[in-house]
Amino acid sequence: MSGAGEGQEFADRVALVTGGGSGLGQAACRLLAERGARVVVADVNDDGGAATVAQCKEAGSEAQFVHADVTKEEDVIAAVAAAVDTWGRLDAAINNAGTTGPSARTADYTLEQWNGVIALNLTGVFLCLKHEIPQMIKQGGGAIVNTSSGAGLMGFAGLPGYVASKHGVVGITRAAALEYVKAGVRINAVCPGSTRTPMLEGFMGGDPVIEKAMEQSAPIGRLARPEEIAEAMVWLLSDAASFMVGHALAVDGGAVVM
Repeated sequence: MSGAGEGQEFADRVALVTGGGSGLGQAACRLLAERGARVVVADVNDDGGAATVAQCKEAGSEAQFVHADVTKEEDVIAAVAAAVDTWGRLDAAINNAGTTGPSARTADYTLEQWNGVIALNLTGVFLCLKHEIPQMIKQGGGAIVNTSSGAGLMGFAGLPGYVASKHGVVGITRAAALEYVKAGVRINAVCPGSTRTPMLEGFMGGDPVIEKAMEQSAPIGRLARPEEIAEAMVWLLSDAASFMVGHALAVDGGAVVM
């Protein structure tokens, strides 16, 4: 791809998206591709990853899938290497892989449950930052968005691992942003509200009472569409957000301000 035209602000840029096989990650991959980026889709869901790659190609861009479990450092290294080996650089990353984890009160949580949620939601983000940042510094800069949650800005009963991990994502975003901004790497977080993704559908379990409660948890009175969150993610990666550093952007229909 050559110079950027209208709507092609990511032309000649390479992006990595973890959790890119469904939900927010898939929507972000598709949007990045529409705007000219070459995309590395990383996920443990091979079928979902392949579907995302197909969507990116339909949008007119190049894409490849890498099977990657972000709790495993060697998988994260391989995902970053896939971008560099194929296209020579890594300009943008969305560290999005995550899970809600089981629903239980804190004293009823098992250590195994706790460790599983923290490993994926928080340690996974740490490992991605650890290996994305040096590559971006080496080539002169880049931009990273970490997926936190509205639960990274406020408390929710019954999801202690999720809430703790998502607060942690905001914390590591702020620390890393201060550490690397002068090296040309901008790091921010997005904090989505309840969004109609496969992960949330699984959490609701088809229960209309739970779905109604989720819809009413924000003043806007509905669930977000994945594309609405993806727009915020991609904007934070873009040059239009060049003065955004270490910010945790709530995209939640007003839930945080209730």
